[in-house]
Amino acid sequence: MELSLTQNQPLASVFRKLNRSSFPPIVESFDRGKTIFFPGDPAERVYFLVKGAVKLSRVYEAGEEITVALLRENSVFGVLSLITGQRSDRFYHAVAFTPVELLSAPIEQVERSLKENPELSMLMLQGLSSRILQTEMMIETLAHRDMGSRLVSFLLILCRDFGMPTDEGIRIDLKLSHQAIAEAIGSTRVTVTRLLGDLRDKEMIAIHKKKITVHDPVNLSQQFT
Repeated sequence: MELSLTQNQPLASVFRKLNRSSFPPIVESFDRGKTIFFPGDPAERVYFLVKGAVKLSRVYEAGEEITVALLRENSVFGVLSLITGQRSDRFYHAVAFTPVELLSAPIEQVERSLKENPELSMLMLQGLSSRILQTEMMIETLAHRDMGSRLVSFLLILCRDFGMPTDEGIRIDLKLSHQAIAEAIGSTRVTVTRLLGDLRDKEMIAIHKKKITVHDPVNLSQQFT
């Protein structure tokens, strides 16, 4: 299968060109909170996130679940087998953080495309590099013992990855429930509600229809101290 690529071509259009193959991508939708795959599931397909956000987490023996990344639109995930060069089971728990729409393709088809098209491999590598950076940031966020600092750090990550500039500041373009935020930072809904209320009382954030606007991210970052 031939893919005609340019350096600036979005990975989305490349992924959709797999439609020409014998096993084209399929469209899948998941409601918020629904599992896309569990740890230990066979790694049979690669996913491209068309719409929404997906949370990747690790589940440890003690039952604790730690968020390692929050993927935005135009992200590819489920590619660990492609990196290791051998078939492996799923390493992460992938959950729809918001309602999501995905394209998924058989891992063998994607692997063949990567071998035939070095430029596609480079696009995939760039996407994975961004994922690694976000994972490092999430680890730093969860390293904070103080839940207030965890929340602030998480909001700053969301500003970077999902932020839309407005006259009032940076609006996080996700509808976020307090429960979803609590699950992402290892807290409780009650605690998140209280902490968000404190930030709103200090006029550092505004919340409208479950979308959070950070008035001044630099000023908010000072809350770490």
